[in-house]
Amino acid sequence: MKNFRFSALGFACMMLLSLVLVACSNETGTEDEGKIKATSTIGMIGDVVSNIGGEHVESTSLMKPGIDPHLYKATQGDIGKLEDADIIFYNGLHLEGQMIDIFEQMGKNKPTVAVTKNVSTDVLLAGDGETTEHDPHLWFNVQYWIKTAEVIRDELIKLDEENKVDYEKNAEEYIAKLEELDRYVKEQIATIPEENRVLVTAHDAFGYFGYAYGIEVMGLQGISTQSEVGSKDVSELRNFLVENKIKAVFVESSVPKNTIEAVIEGAKQMGHDVLIGGELFSDAMGDEGTEEGTYLGMVRHNVDTIVEALK
Repeated sequence: MKNFRFSALGFACMMLLSLVLVACSNETGTEDEGKIKATSTIGMIGDVVSNIGGEHVESTSLMKPGIDPHLYKATQGDIGKLEDADIIFYNGLHLEGQMIDIFEQMGKNKPTVAVTKNVSTDVLLAGDGETTEHDPHLWFNVQYWIKTAEVIRDELIKLDEENKVDYEKNAEEYIAKLEELDRYVKEQIATIPEENRVLVTAHDAFGYFGYAYGIEVMGLQGISTQSEVGSKDVSELRNFLVENKIKAVFVESSVPKNTIEAVIEGAKQMGHDVLIGGELFSDAMGDEGTEEGTYLGMVRHNVDTIVEALK
């Protein structure tokens, strides 16, 4: 009889434990239930989606820190994330050149949005003519990036009008931070003596930055990293550094350093020392969980690095 009572008690405990586990499992499973699944290509877009979507949106970015979007090819896992998404955000202007066909196919079944679509072609800078008609790196002009935030806000409202008030409130607060960032960039770049305002980088990603904030920009490689770097490019940039007594150049987190190092070595052989002024984030943000892993933090890092080296 004792054994029977023990077995019955044990069975009851097991059933109770099972019910608790099921309840916990359901609670975990429903944590994201009802949220809009938004998949973005680059981290800069995904970060804006997270800020504006808030608690109503599950934001995922395909390309991680250090990844070059110009050369990126979608994996099978990426295709799954895109198929599973309720809405897809991408930069456009041929930044994700290897994924254009995928966007066209996905666009037949769900909102697939180029966040740069509302930026007038009148203000777009020319591309390199080979791989892109226009320069796609709009995030380096903070005012242009505000326009992409407005696009993301409006597209989320179209998809989820029930939470319109929250999206508008989140967007208003985030755009205010972007306006503050724009002022910060202007103030900091203005502290660099005019003759020192020359930004030399591994590839030509900072055109909008230079145009907006009054700094001359030169890149060893073209606007797209698909373009080839030849010995002529290296020698021309080397000569520019020597002739203009440029003291610092910058490497980028998503671009190999070997070509810019060849320029530095060439200048040294001509009797002119050039330092690496620091690492900038161009086509990808920093690690998740860091300041540089956000758009606001990435831009501030770049500006502070540039000013420290050139000032």
